[in-house]
Amino acid sequence: MTVGMGATVAVATEATATSSSASAISADQDQADQARSASRTASRTASRTAAGLQDAGVGAATWGHDPERAPASIAGLYFGDHGAHGHDIESLFIDSCLPSNCVDAVTNLMAFHPTYLDIYRTTQNFILRGDGPLPFDYRHYIAIMAAGRHQCDYLINMQKQEFLMQGGNQMWLKGLSHIPPKLHDLYEINKILAHRPWLLNKSHIEKLTKGQDSWSLAEVVHALVLLAHFHSLASFVFGSGINDEPRYHLSCETTRVEEPVLTLSPPPHSSKAQTTTVKLDERKGFKDENPVAMSPTEPEVGVDTLMERMKTLSERSEEVSAEEHKKRFEHVESQSAELSVPLGQRTPPIKPDISHFVEDPKFAYVDFAHRGVQIPTFRVQDYSWDDHGYSLVNRLYSEVGNLLDEKFKTTASLTYNTMGGRQDVDTTTFRRAVWNYIQCIYGIRHDDYDYGEVNQLVERSLKAFIKTACCYPERLTRRDYDRVMREFLHSEKIHVNLMILEARMQAELMYALRAMMRYMT
Repeated sequence: MTVGMGATVAVATEATATSSSASAISADQDQADQARSASRTASRTASRTAAGLQDAGVGAATWGHDPERAPASIAGLYFGDHGAHGHDIESLFIDSCLPSNCVDAVTNLMAFHPTYLDIYRTTQNFILRGDGPLPFDYRHYIAIMAAGRHQCDYLINMQKQEFLMQGGNQMWLKGLSHIPPKLHDLYEINKILAHRPWLLNKSHIEKLTKGQDSWSLAEVVHALVLLAHFHSLASFVFGSGINDEPRYHLSCETTRVEEPVLTLSPPPHSSKAQTTTVKLDERKGFKDENPVAMSPTEPEVGVDTLMERMKTLSERSEEVSAEEHKKRFEHVESQSAELSVPLGQRTPPIKPDISHFVEDPKFAYVDFAHRGVQIPTFRVQDYSWDDHGYSLVNRLYSEVGNLLDEKFKTTASLTYNTMGGRQDVDTTTFRRAVWNYIQCIYGIRHDDYDYGEVNQLVERSLKAFIKTACCYPERLTRRDYDRVMREFLHSEKIHVNLMILEARMQAELMYALRAMMRYMT
């Protein structure tokens, strides 16, 4: 399953959609989808240029099933018979270099999935360095503010460096008390969006857009995208063990492209027998040949058992009423609230070099099941990314909606039909369960999904890891990464973390953009 775990809402609903909803897909909708795809392709090329990337075509060439058509000289080229794109990994790394000529550790881990890495880097480059309403120094400082909510010193240090490279005022790095009032006004939204996004409402948007230091709507959307991106990226950084590894912190002197240190094996089904060397910084602990050697912990359901359950669920034709769907969602929601936090996972004290970027540090996630009756469940059928958020973002911050849409969809289609070394595995139901569980944590319900599948496929230890990575990522260490999903390959575990990143980001954006829409209407 290297990895079949990236279902977005579209994929999540595909396998369980009723025949009536399937028949509702019209030719007009197909044409709209094709138009959106064409728009995404055009905007992606434009955004690469705008972001200052050297080659607008890097990583986008497709060689399909014919290895003979691929350039033989490319280091790190991998593609299998699953229809994925061929990717020039070395060129992706070069284009991923920070202005300081450093390839960051996030790129290093995402290289297990070059198709995803390509669109991720394109999107991040655009929102940080491409055309947009916010000044460049504001963008990087907003990233610092967002990372500060989760005490992610890896991201904070990286963005401080880029902030200064963009000519940012060094006084601002002394803390929030030294920044302009306009920028400080964003902090309340930053705090709410990071921990309890369901509390965000139109009054928060109105407060930003009124008064002497007012924000334009385009600036607000740009800021919301940056906040959601770096909140979620902190989940990936902690969930993958990056923040726990000192050698990853600003180790630019060790990241020259000509140093081959990371070895990736092709997925088991690939016709290529040789391994692929990727030239990048230290990642020796993340070779994909073998499952992780884990410390003793509670038993996990094995991959073979999980495969049997997936097969059973995919063949099941049970009719579930709307009321039963609702009850099963509430049951999973209440179970999530009951997950206890191990003593070793308490929130660590804020480090002195981070504390000046954090206000109200005690404001944290509260289980949505305990939010009170005045805040209803967020129903995707009432407000979704596909039908509402996508168009609103594109209207106010041109091209970003296309990039985000492609990133979500790329995560959805990222599967090699393998799991823990087993081949020809349809992982759709597992991916769907993981994605929907992540959004359930934030009170988001997909009416046409049977949440009973979550308890069948996402065991307690994985639920606890997902919840911590989403809600309290600063509590995770590399040890937690090692102890979960013990039969999965490293690349599969990294993709679970990609799902956490994307599902969380989409959840935050749905709440934020709904508040924007309500303010505008």
